[in-house]
Amino acid sequence: MTIGHWRNAAEMTLRTFKKSDFATLSEALHVAEDKTSDFFRFSYDLWKRNQYDVKTVKSLPPDDLNTYALAVLKRGTRKGPASLKSKDRNFYFICLQDHQILEAVQRDEELALLPFLTYIFTHELVHIVRFGSFLQRYEVSGANREREEQIVHEITFDILKDLSLRKMDYVLDVYRGHRICEVNLS
Repeated sequence: MTIGHWRNAAEMTLRTFKKSDFATLSEALHVAEDKTSDFFRFSYDLWKRNQYDVKTVKSLPPDDLNTYALAVLKRGTRKGPASLKSKDRNFYFICLQDHQILEAVQRDEELALLPFLTYIFTHELVHIVRFGSFLQRYEVSGANREREEQIVHEITFDILKDLSLRKMDYVLDVYRGHRICEVNLS
């Protein structure tokens, strides 16, 4: 079976966001960017140095499909002028796993798409900030990866805990078990 056939078969079996979901995706990303920027006191220029794009299942290559994650963060490099290697910048892709997100929302009637996506986007943006600020290396595995996830869940909670968004408290409560470490953010 060719990759093209596999890709088409995968799309047929995986649930993907509908056109009507993209307004919710956009709103969740806007809220996540705004709250994350406020928390880290990020300016527009700092976001320009930590650029990213969002992909959904329909635009992902088969190797980026995942059966357990809600989103996968991929890193690439955007080349600057050949004479200035220091101008090379990391570029990130937030690869949403539509099928996993939609399955979770369908499985749990208390889980609403907007606050859930806001949490997911905020979580991935925190990773981007930490990588871009050299607080964490992108390449990490094992116990260090688990520790990083705990830290990012704790920071995500701190960013969103006062957000007045219907059912956000429920989402934060769902992820309570992922915040099992003490983090000093000062």
